[in-house]
Amino acid sequence: MSSSDASSPPEAPLRRHYRPSRLSDRFAYRLVRFMRFFADLFFAGRYGHRAVVLETVAAVPGMVGGTLQHLRSLRRLKDDDGWIHTLLDEAENERMHLMTFIEVARPTRLERALIVLAQGVFYNLFFLLYLCSSRTAHRVVGYLEEEAVISYTEYLEGIDSGKFENIPAPQIAIDYWKLPADARLREVVEAVRADEADHRDVNHDFADQIAGGR
Repeated sequence: MSSSDASSPPEAPLRRHYRPSRLSDRFAYRLVRFMRFFADLFFAGRYGHRAVVLETVAAVPGMVGGTLQHLRSLRRLKDDDGWIHTLLDEAENERMHLMTFIEVARPTRLERALIVLAQGVFYNLFFLLYLCSSRTAHRVVGYLEEEAVISYTEYLEGIDSGKFENIPAPQIAIDYWKLPADARLREVVEAVRADEADHRDVNHDFADQIAGGR
């Protein structure tokens, strides 16, 4: 990836940023920053509730991409090179993030209404974007995941400072990430952040592959 550096410190992968190199990249980045502004405005420092709502949206791109890549493979009578499996795994992983944070922060009625609205709007817009430019769609997801890494890093800082209680990890998280039986919320957030960093790199790589003629 263009932003990586062989001399970077070990924590660099968590801070990795893809620098926009063309108009569509700048569009994707500005769109995500626009979305981030409203998320910050609405949720402020309520990171548990933020995770519940945003993970319902984060689980959409993998499902949309997996479906459309499946249809593409059928139309072209060509193998998908593992994209379908990767994208559907991403969607399931994001869904498990949601199932975990439901145990940490129960959404309010307003947040439940927001979930329905956000998912409906985002699914249809992302579907159209993927049809028009799958490269831009993957770049959007890459930037969304960059922001997710930042948000979960801030969540960890809040746990470490005592702002958020380091409660016992939900059993669903212990089972899914194979955490120790006495794991706490901090270990869950670390695992989720690592997942988001992986999704970030995969989607930026997919965008690069499409730009290269895939």
